[in-house]
Order: sequence, then C-alpha cells, then structure tokens
Amino acid sequence: MSHMLLIVEPVGQREERGLEGGQQAYARMLEFTASLQARGVLEASNSLAGTEQASRLQLRGGRRSVVDGPFAEAKEMVGGFFLLNVATREEALAIAAECPAAEWATVEVRPVAPCYEGQ
Repeated sequence: MSHMLLIVEPVGQREERGLEGGQQAYARMLEFTASLQARGVLEASNSLAGTEQASRLQLRGGRRSVVDGPFAEAKEMVGGFFLLNVATREEALAIAAECPAAEWATVEVRPVAPCYEGQ
C-alpha cells in the first residue's frame, strides 16, 4: 500500500538555517533517502523549492487566476515528499519517525487513495 510522507515546514525556516545548515540538513535527508532505497520501500522522493518560486492557480467561473509566491498568509509549506510502498500505516509512521525532517518540520503521513472515497 502506498503512503505519502509530506514534509511540512515553517515558511522562512530555510533562510534562518542558512547555507551551511541547509546543506547539512539536505545531506541527512539524502542519507535517509538512500536507506529507504536500500530497504526497497521508496517509490519516489524529491525536495521542493520554496514558496517564493511557487504559483497558485484557480479556475472560477471559467476565469483563470494565478498568484505568484511568496504567499503572505502561508505559515507552512510542503518542502518535499517521500512516496513509500509499505504494508501498513504503522510501518509508514515508523519510517516517518526515522525521517530527519521530523526534527525541524512536521512529517504528515497519508495513504494514497482516490479522493472520492469516504472516510
């Protein structure tokens, strides 16, 4: 069963960490990624650019609206993801607890499922 680990981090945290701290954090995340690959549970992963490089698009009444970041109202942003192939939610949570980003961000664990399925 596929589960997504979303790395939800505070906006501005990357700037506060600085270049050296960011490189150290990224190296730890690459080691974590390699360990998931070695265990055969990683389907995909990547980090995402900050909200200053993002755009939000909406279609309402046939009209397209695009807002470029950064987004003043945002307090958090998705900084990256891991897509895992694991047997249970508990296994996904255990892997999330190993993720270095859990020390400076929130790791949201969510099963991959059709959006129309009921709870």
